[in-house]
Amino acid sequence: MLKLRNGRTLYYGKGDVLSYRTYAAPLSVHAIPDSPYTGDSNVIFAHNITFSVSSEVLLTSFTEGDNTQVVATDSMKNFILRQTAQFAGSTTEGLLAFISQRFLERYPHIDAIEIQADRLPFHAVTVADDGGWSDSSLVFRRSHNEHASASLKWTREGEAGVLIEQESALSRIQLIKVSGSSFYGFVRDEYTTLPESFDRPLFIFLTIYWKYLDAEDAFDSTRGNYVSSEHIHDLAHTQFHADQSPSIQYLIYRIGKTILTKFPQLAEVRFESNNRTWETIVEPESPTSAGVYTEPRPPYGFQGFTLTRADLEDGSE
Repeated sequence: MLKLRNGRTLYYGKGDVLSYRTYAAPLSVHAIPDSPYTGDSNVIFAHNITFSVSSEVLLTSFTEGDNTQVVATDSMKNFILRQTAQFAGSTTEGLLAFISQRFLERYPHIDAIEIQADRLPFHAVTVADDGGWSDSSLVFRRSHNEHASASLKWTREGEAGVLIEQESALSRIQLIKVSGSSFYGFVRDEYTTLPESFDRPLFIFLTIYWKYLDAEDAFDSTRGNYVSSEHIHDLAHTQFHADQSPSIQYLIYRIGKTILTKFPQLAEVRFESNNRTWETIVEPESPTSAGVYTEPRPPYGFQGFTLTRADLEDGSE
């Protein structure tokens, strides 16, 4: 949330700026043993961008109706879309940094910027090709599954912008593990009606956030330290599959330690998760026999947790 120097909240901006850029620079990342992902052609480089600004000189636009320093939000939208065409990089974070710096240069009376984007994923369709199958270079399908996100906050220092916060994310993950999770040993008292479970289907909603030690690694993939959301995606899937988890809390802790171990260029990993485990209608006789479930009744439980590099240094599991 953007604020003035006296602590007053003051900002305005534009949301749902939908930008469909074609043929951005391809993304190339180092392969890791836990994921087959090595990059993206970026034939479709699409985002939903939210952009807001703040400045001391904008106060009178609120208090007096004085619009002389107001950059119209329609102008912001046009600026974002046209500058996206000029972007020569390959990452969402780099695009947001490029737009922010250009905006601060163009409008020197703006003191601070907050910009956020959701990557709109498009995947190549599979087509028949000379008796086999290959990915089309022309036809793509929109995915509504999990997606990459990024957010940046900037403040002005002289003529340049100074980054004050950077965060990347993999948002709206939804995973169900049909066996191999439990939840027991929790406090039992007069308010407890939940039975202990020693092997349950576990359905989680999850968003994973990460910050770099050096934000330039997020902006410029040619430095060789960019962490793709696909790698985070694959590491989380593998950990969920492999672990016998006694709780969601322990699951996200284990995923976080794996991410920080694999990627020493990251400063921290943050989680927001919630439990959407199905309600059992027909109990299975064994882990691999038939069971029937339905949607859980509201309300739902949720968790939040941050790990830093200090969590690796303490040597705990």
